[in-house]
Amino acid sequence: MPKAPPFIRALRPKQWAKNVLLALAPLSAGVLFHPNVLLEVVLGIIAFSLTSSGGYIVNDLLDIESDRLHPKKRFRPIPSGEFPVRVAWPTAIVLLLAPAIVSALLGYWLFGGVLIAYVIIQLSYCIWLKHQPVIDILIVASGFVLRAIAGAAIVGVPITQWFLLVISSGSLFMVAGKRYSEKVESVGKEESHTRKTLNLYSLGYLRFVWTVAATLTMLSYGLWAFDLNGGTSVGSIASVFPFGAALLLYAFDIERGEAAAPEEIVLKDVRLLVSGAIWAALFLLSVLARQYGWELPTF
Repeated sequence: MPKAPPFIRALRPKQWAKNVLLALAPLSAGVLFHPNVLLEVVLGIIAFSLTSSGGYIVNDLLDIESDRLHPKKRFRPIPSGEFPVRVAWPTAIVLLLAPAIVSALLGYWLFGGVLIAYVIIQLSYCIWLKHQPVIDILIVASGFVLRAIAGAAIVGVPITQWFLLVISSGSLFMVAGKRYSEKVESVGKEESHTRKTLNLYSLGYLRFVWTVAATLTMLSYGLWAFDLNGGTSVGSIASVFPFGAALLLYAFDIERGEAAAPEEIVLKDVRLLVSGAIWAALFLLSVLARQYGWELPTF
């Protein structure tokens, strides 16, 4: 299979899957399938994808020397020289600033503000914070939270405390699990080939973090699901079970050190995909029931 052009690979399009989080708040509010809202969400996903790609390019530019010594990262377009530095810098600047500026000009001030906040946090991470243990995990997790907030901002829907708790704790669970798997993979390898902060973490500490985060995620979702339709419908209650199953299956992948690339493990684990699909169906049923006033059994 032929490689994509260096410019496209430098954008890391595989990472764009994370930006579907922008649809979560509108979906939870029951407005996602309104034509104008769906269009706004799609445009928001595109804007966030371009902005995040600008951050990836900056990260590769700042780490170019160390990446050239890495067994895998040295093949990336910037460290390998396929995507010249003189072109990469202006490309990154345009990608980081243009989506927020265009959003503000079109009247989406709040969404543009979230994009600017994301840019500031990402630049701080690339320059300094990624070398700070614990802080680096929190910063990466905040990127997922900002995506969810951005989705609410672009369509103007409120977000609840339960929504923020589920997204925040779930993001921390995934990021800490990713670091745990990276730590497992790094055992026996040269320190120069791993993240600097990774050498400061112990497996026990990282397991503690993702265990606490998983527990909080499950509890928060349960409380949110019971309040999803302003009552305890069958759909919202039933969705707790596949959600918990997916959480446990993903934790199993983390413990085996196979979750270093979350976007890949989700597609490879069939059981995880099935659990996620069942959860999505039940969650969507609850949302549609609220939107159209369907009478579902309650307890």
